[in-house]
Amino acid sequence: MSGWARAFSPASVGNAGVGFDILGHAIAGVGDTVAVRRIDTPEVRIGAIRGTTVDLPLDAPGNTSGAALIALREALQLPFGFELEIDKGIPLGSGMGGSAASCVAALVAANALLDQPLSRDALYPFALAGEAIASGGLHGDNLGPMLLGGLVLATADRLVRIPVPAEWHSLLVHPDAVLETRRARAALQGAYELKEFVAQSANLALVLTGCHAGDAALVRAGLADVLVEPRRAPLIGGFEAAKQAVLATGAMGASISGAGPSIFAWFETREAAEAAAPKVREAFAAAGFDSQSWVSPLNSPAAHLL
Repeated sequence: MSGWARAFSPASVGNAGVGFDILGHAIAGVGDTVAVRRIDTPEVRIGAIRGTTVDLPLDAPGNTSGAALIALREALQLPFGFELEIDKGIPLGSGMGGSAASCVAALVAANALLDQPLSRDALYPFALAGEAIASGGLHGDNLGPMLLGGLVLATADRLVRIPVPAEWHSLLVHPDAVLETRRARAALQGAYELKEFVAQSANLALVLTGCHAGDAALVRAGLADVLVEPRRAPLIGGFEAAKQAVLATGAMGASISGAGPSIFAWFETREAAEAAAPKVREAFAAAGFDSQSWVSPLNSPAAHLL
């Protein structure tokens, strides 16, 4: 594809259990690929979307990738435009950051075509603008780890990569089911008690401190979502059995990946994560769902050019 730039963005685990909308980590081995080329006309257009049986919008303003590049063009006042083609590798409605991955891959590819490429942090606001098309809000828990790799704290205006021991790994299991993000968000409506926010804040602090210190005991004490998971778990068939199966294998903790229905867990070694995968898949199978699994270092790679 002469004149094109191609980029791959990995999937991600949004929320990471205890950091709703602000914490996430990338997943190696699965993701979306986007090819972008410069065009003379000052517009963004989408030529093709492949790899999905669901019709995604080819209209650029209504597509996460297109909206991100429109935001980039307008902010930089570029005299040229972009054409892009999207190859989906992340299942839709999986809780694996599929809409964010296309958005980030498009930005990374387009950035390579700029006369003066931007830093990954500088791409973040445009990624937020694109992701808002799918999620309805500005939150970067999926975008941050895709842009920087690894475990990332993503606030409204900055990204902070969180150090974790190289040997720590995650397991992600995706049951063959779809849970739309907007439906999962609707389940969170209603009142919360102050003590729930205090407990969740304490758990987030324990996880972040444990990661910085390389202290698995602190992570084990904190990696439990007491705020969001109780409201979303009933929407996911087989989730409770899958969670108990993975915790029984010695995981540091487990919860819903993003909006679901996927489940993630953290382990102190790759071997432990790989050994746990069949147990979780068996639990989903007992509930009537086929599933796929991926084992990835928590320090997983960011989006990159191909």
